[in-house]
Amino acid sequence: MDQLKKARQTINEVDRRMAELFIKRMEAAKEVGRYKKEHALQITDPAREEEVIERNSAYVEDETLRTYYVSFLRHNMELSKALQHRLLDGMRVAYSGVEGAFANIAALRAFPDAIAVPYPDFRSAYEAVENDECDCVILPVENSSNGDVGQVMDLAFFGSLHINGIYDIDVVQNLLAVPGTKLEEVKEVISHPQALGQCADYIHRHGFTATQVVNTAVAAQQVAESGRHDIAAIASEEAGEKYGLQKLESHINGSNVNTTRFAVFSRAAKTETERDNQFVMLFTVTNEAGALGRAISIIGEHGFNLRALKSRPNKELAWSYYFYAEGEGNINTEEGENMLADLRGYCNSLRIIGSFEKEMSL
Repeated sequence: MDQLKKARQTINEVDRRMAELFIKRMEAAKEVGRYKKEHALQITDPAREEEVIERNSAYVEDETLRTYYVSFLRHNMELSKALQHRLLDGMRVAYSGVEGAFANIAALRAFPDAIAVPYPDFRSAYEAVENDECDCVILPVENSSNGDVGQVMDLAFFGSLHINGIYDIDVVQNLLAVPGTKLEEVKEVISHPQALGQCADYIHRHGFTATQVVNTAVAAQQVAESGRHDIAAIASEEAGEKYGLQKLESHINGSNVNTTRFAVFSRAAKTETERDNQFVMLFTVTNEAGALGRAISIIGEHGFNLRALKSRPNKELAWSYYFYAEGEGNINTEEGENMLADLRGYCNSLRIIGSFEKEMSL
């Protein structure tokens, strides 16, 4: 048998075996895709991809062949992600507002293959997931210039869902009006309270009357339907395009850094926890002197960094409060278990509602 024929037979045999392994790999990719859908996780995971490439490329000692093998691995990953994207087609993501709202924009960026489903308010969007109408819900938890979204924290405390990721989106507020409107004609601006707060200096400077509505995109919709030149909306550029409005001025928010953090809630808690380095915890403390201070100390004593601690009234008990905490460190380790055990000595209730690798930007 000549060398060419022998080499071709080897290639044919390797290709046959590779086909079997390819099928096996893609079936495993399907399972990963199903897991990500159930737990509301993004398909692309750059850190995981680089980890796999670094580990697997080490199996190839020849430096020239290793370069080709890395390309082979990356191509396989793209095929796996393409299959997973097909599985997410039809995934339903709830959000509060209408098309063009910042939550709608965040939902589409986080889950581009999913169906974004609008709800009139935070509660109905949250309950849509609890009632199995949607697979997950994306809700704002904090704005960099206007603070916490207390309603969402309350839903997290009294509800049953888990946070499987927090995403940051830069928020640019615009003054939107019906076509042909001049800035000097505007007397009233309408928007969500958070947006009005972000643009308070601008509103005061122009002497506008501020009116609250349930959502920034709803404000744009109402202005478009009114046909009036004396009223304008504060909303996203996308909302303006959606409802055919003219942008009178852009970047009217008071701070150049205006970011909203959105949490993704789902019914299932994430179980792949080895790389997690952030967590969200809700707790109440016992009614005794020093209980809160001791609880905070315990977190640090076990090597975890407390990034944020916020208090909210406990609506079920007058003059009682619960605490929303965000920490750094892997809560799923033995040290994390020890910390939680120590905390329970000072807490009436304690629940980890989120554990994930890191905060992502959209």
